Amino acid sequence: MKVIIVGGGIVGCASAYYLADRGVNVTLLERTSLGAGATDRAAGGIRAQFSTEVSIRLSQAAISVWETFEDEFGVDIEYKRPGYLYVARKESTAELFEETVPFQNGLGVDSRILDPEAATEYVPGLRTEQYVATAYCPTDGFADPHLGLQGFSIAANEAGAEIETGVEVTDVRVRDGRVIGVDTTEGRYDADVVVNAAGSWSPQIAKMAGIDLPVTPKRRQALIVDPESPVPDSNPLVTDLDAGCYFRPERNGQALVGGHLGRDPPQNPDEYEKSHNLDWAADIVEQVATVADYFGPDSRLVRGWAGLYAMTPDHHPIIEESMPGFLTATGFSGHGFMQSPATGQVVAELALDGEATTVDVSPLTRDRFDRGEELHETYFSA
Repeated sequence: MKVIIVGGGIVGCASAYYLADRGVNVTLLERTSLGAGATDRAAGGIRAQFSTEVSIRLSQAAISVWETFEDEFGVDIEYKRPGYLYVARKESTAELFEETVPFQNGLGVDSRILDPEAATEYVPGLRTEQYVATAYCPTDGFADPHLGLQGFSIAANEAGAEIETGVEVTDVRVRDGRVIGVDTTEGRYDADVVVNAAGSWSPQIAKMAGIDLPVTPKRRQALIVDPESPVPDSNPLVTDLDAGCYFRPERNGQALVGGHLGRDPPQNPDEYEKSHNLDWAADIVEQVATVADYFGPDSRLVRGWAGLYAMTPDHHPIIEESMPGFLTATGFSGHGFMQSPATGQVVAELALDGEATTVDVSPLTRDRFDRGEELHETYFSA
């Protein structure tokens, strides 16, 4: 079997590894450089706190790989697990915790509801007067997305996959209702299966095969901040669901700060602004200063950047065989890095076995939108 993967982010590289590891002839095509899309601009969160079973299962399967990644792939991804803390300003948000935490527990997620005062054991700087409830999972955490990409790409290459950068797909070839390969700036590639793992560019690739893919690129920004007082390494990633902001510890007491405030127009992935906006930076630091007392007027911006979320209408990915010979793995809405190990295994299973067994991804076909069966994620991080 010959498989072409379009897209050199971590989902594409993980898919290349798991296919090559099963003896498949794999070529990965990336139009620029590996990780140049979303992966190298990601915040690196890895969590199982979701409100739908399919998201939880994808993350659990991925976490089992992240836990042993250094041993298996020889790359230290700087995986830290101080947990995730979600905080609620509104009673309606607290009620979501009351619904979702028992659901998560039933699926093996070690989350729990904490009184805001009790949460200061994990976040000493939490401004408890702002909050009515929190939800905490001690086994969530974060890692370095570029190091994860490096591990998968090296392992894929060693397993026999060919990784070609600077190659842009210009057409997807279809014959008798089946995809048979791609045309590129470097010539024609025949394939038994083409995998669309192109992230924010995936709708363009899908359109070449006559497929309408409901994925919209949305711009997201992040900062590295020197706070007024250091954020402890033991501090979890804190997300304020009502204010739309988050922060987590970085090196040397610094914090990675992000979130979304204001308008959210679609973006052209070839032309969007990759640097952060100074007004947004001032606003988001002001916002996290209401979350925890590490931040204040004397906090200093170290650097910032912007990237893209490949968003679907319900914030869940599309993972499916979209037509014979054409697999889709995209639209992760900010969760692609954390769920990439599971996605790579699923892609290999769909290509070789015709069905996924690592995780049941049948709820993630794109026809859910036509059927009016969109999934609903309440733990969506801005």
